[in-house]
This record gives sequence, C-alpha cells and structure tokens, in this order.
Amino acid sequence: METTIESIVQWIIILFLVFGTFFILSASIGILRFPDVYTRLHASTKAATLGISSTLIGAFLFLYIEHGIISGKLILGIIFIMLTAPISAHMLGRAAHHIGIKPWAKDDNSRDAFAEAKEKNNQK
Repeated sequence: METTIESIVQWIIILFLVFGTFFILSASIGILRFPDVYTRLHASTKAATLGISSTLIGAFLFLYIEHGIISGKLILGIIFIMLTAPISAHMLGRAAHHIGIKPWAKDDNSRDAFAEAKEKNNQK
C-alpha cells in the first residue's frame, strides 16, 4: 500500500514539473512569435507565472514528501511570483498604452467595425 501512495505522489510531482516546463516553454515561444507588446506581455506573464509556480510547487512537494522539509523560501517564491508578475504586466501594458503603442491587427476591419458601432451609438 505504501508503494502505491508513494508512486501516486511521485506522479503528482512529475506532473507539476512537466506542466511547469510546458508553460515556461510556451512563454518563451510566445515572446518570440507574438507580434506586439500586448500579446508578448500576455505570453510572458500568464504562461511564465503558471510555469514557475508549477515548478516551485513540484519542488516544494518533493522536499516535503521525500525529505520532510517545509521550505519557506519556496512558499515565499510562489507567493512573490503570483503577486508581482500580473501587477508588473499590468503596469507595462498601461505604460505602452499611454505612450501610444497600438495593438497589432492583421487587418483593420475590426477597428473599422468598432468605429462604425461607436458612431451609431453616438447618433442615437
């Protein structure tokens, strides 16, 4: 019975580490492939936050279950990443918006449709 529980816990740790690696890899690819600052910010903060947090949770579980160590540094790291990454992305996106960086659009049809809808609302 002990070996089944241990193997389940080991698989959970492996899943956290694999998910973390996947999200960090997808964040790296997103930063390289996305066209503008807003989509790059989205890739770098959402995916990287999930990736780093998953990796740190996997490390925390490994240390706690295998060695009985409760690592306060890992807990603080998880909390720090979860709090600071979204706030910094918001501030960077806000700064980009304030200096006039336009979002990337493959075609301007969506902007034209938005302008037409806005005109119709103003006429009413």
